[in-house]
Amino acid sequence: MEYVKLGNTGLDVSRICLGCMGFGDPNKWVHGWVLQEEESRIIIKQALELGINFFDTANVYSLGASEEILGRAIRDYGNRDEVVVATKIHGKMHQGPNGSGLSRKAIMSEIDKSLKRLEMDYVDLYIIHRWDYNTPIEETMSALNDVVKSGKARYIGASAMYAWQFQKAQYIAEKNGWTRFVSMQNHLNLIYREEEREMLPLCRDQKVAVTPYSPLASGRLTRDWTAETTKRSETDQIAKSKYDSTHDADKVVIERLAAIAEKRGVPRTHIALAWLLQKEPVLHRLLAQRKFRT
Repeated sequence: MEYVKLGNTGLDVSRICLGCMGFGDPNKWVHGWVLQEEESRIIIKQALELGINFFDTANVYSLGASEEILGRAIRDYGNRDEVVVATKIHGKMHQGPNGSGLSRKAIMSEIDKSLKRLEMDYVDLYIIHRWDYNTPIEETMSALNDVVKSGKARYIGASAMYAWQFQKAQYIAEKNGWTRFVSMQNHLNLIYREEEREMLPLCRDQKVAVTPYSPLASGRLTRDWTAETTKRSETDQIAKSKYDSTHDADKVVIERLAAIAEKRGVPRTHIALAWLLQKEPVLHRLLAQRKFRT
């Protein structure tokens, strides 16, 4: 396994990060295709054995079940001093007021709940899952700074926002002497490349690590359009909302990907990930699948 620094930090992470959205409880969340604990632990254990030390989850994944599964597996199979754990905040965790978002109240409450589920004293990377249009960014950055200063997180990261929003947040933090984001988890793959326009150049200039989500486009980059459907492809409405509207344009790219993979004699996954990994400053977040392979 190759290890790199996480952006402009001294933290060593595996070039491959294992995304844990696929671990959890299908009865607790919108994704009915997620793997339950027994199957999830097999994948986490294999990832650790292969040298992956970077794991990414979120409080909203199966409403905390993903964090619980990851925490128990790390405790049983890993070395906490070597493992890098990221979790996120923003999604709705309970009904009623203050159940979501990036207010000081939500951040201070949810970091403690995530740590309890993970059975850890701290997370290495605490990520805001989305931009909160209803909370001043000054309030969010101040609260995140306090999370870091309290020792509950080592670094902070961001995800899924416009480049101007990310730059604004970084400016507010720098202006006030607060902790800045060290990573950006954005949507990037062979059939979704909007981030190449502004976000990637910004992160490259600011030495911010990029850890793309949906690197295989929810499986669309791994197989033919006519291939047998999976439970996820049939039921994942979020993936459908991201990709169904660009079906015709995407099909051309996927067919070209298939031709290159066949010519090279490698799985399509290898070509899709190689394309991502050559983009500075990209690390790579691989969402766990039922069959995890090197």
